[in-house]
Amino acid sequence: MDFTLNEFEGELLDLGRTYAEREIAPVAAQAWHEERCPTELLRGLGELGLLGTLVPEKWGGIGSSTVGYVALLEALGSVDPSVASAWQAHSTIGSMPLLLFGNDEQRERWLRPLAEGRKLGAFGLTEPGAGSDVRSLRTRAERVSDGWVLTGQKAFISNAGTDMSFGVTVLARTGEDASGKPRFGSFIVPKDTEGFTMGPKLRGIGWKGLDTRDLFFDGVWVPDSQVVGEPGGGLGQFLSALEVGRISIAALSLGTASGAMRLALAYAKQHEQFGTPIASFQAIQFKLADMATEIEAARWLTYYAASLRDAGKPFKKEAAMAKLKASQVATAVVTEAVQIFGGAGYMLESDVARFYCDAKVLEIGEGTNEIQRLVIARELGC
Repeated sequence: MDFTLNEFEGELLDLGRTYAEREIAPVAAQAWHEERCPTELLRGLGELGLLGTLVPEKWGGIGSSTVGYVALLEALGSVDPSVASAWQAHSTIGSMPLLLFGNDEQRERWLRPLAEGRKLGAFGLTEPGAGSDVRSLRTRAERVSDGWVLTGQKAFISNAGTDMSFGVTVLARTGEDASGKPRFGSFIVPKDTEGFTMGPKLRGIGWKGLDTRDLFFDGVWVPDSQVVGEPGGGLGQFLSALEVGRISIAALSLGTASGAMRLALAYAKQHEQFGTPIASFQAIQFKLADMATEIEAARWLTYYAASLRDAGKPFKKEAAMAKLKASQVATAVVTEAVQIFGGAGYMLESDVARFYCDAKVLEIGEGTNEIQRLVIARELGC
């Protein structure tokens, strides 16, 4: 297996890495502590063409491979997991349903502004009583003569409430099939739609720069032109987009882990105890060696899953494996990074503490790690 980036992918990575170091790094900590989504940075990424990384040029994107996207996301995540999380949510579940299942009119009207970096995409799935158990979703879409009426609530939805957001694509129950199983549809709801409101920005222990809110739908009318694909095919659409999202979270996990390790390595080389840098102590060397090895193992899984998608081969199992492994590596690495910093790493003023707080959600978002294990087991035939 050769995951060497081609010339275009390498240029893409250099572009994103330079922007991250020059523009994102200087303000990342401040935005995180202010609990503010720095949309000016996302607009900057859009001006570089990087908000449409996975979208073909035909619809305003740049048509990168999944491997190139993963490399770019890892680089962004190593500087600021919060901004990178907003970027990846926009690029995958915020854009992929429209790209994969929308018609040309919808792609032109809704996907193009997302791909060109003029708007930020969001997808509404999770509810207060339904997350992993998707079939328990209660938000309903009832058929009326000229469209659909949505009623319900979504929880923990990212990117829908910024000054850059277009609105949200929502998964809602449309009825039941002949056997009584629920059917779902995906509906485009623009930000200014009557009856569509949002709660305040939620406060998490990490990803403080990511705008996450509860969304409320009180008799929201949606015309047929804003139904993505078949009214009963929404769940399958989302699950297809989620497979890409799992690779995305794996890449973000790599960035989080590698960023924390970079901080820990630099600190170990300059911080002295007993008259010598702590990097000379075998106990610290072993920690760093294990961290580097685990990151590299997770990297191979992640890039392999991405390469399978690029080759048009099944990648469901590999995406779940990558997400499971990489997110576990991220939480383990940031914990050891804080340990290397000691008391200084425990203080929220330190960058490594920011990475520590940002890591835990990687084991939860885009399908919990328990769900990843179920996916893997089923793909093994269990």
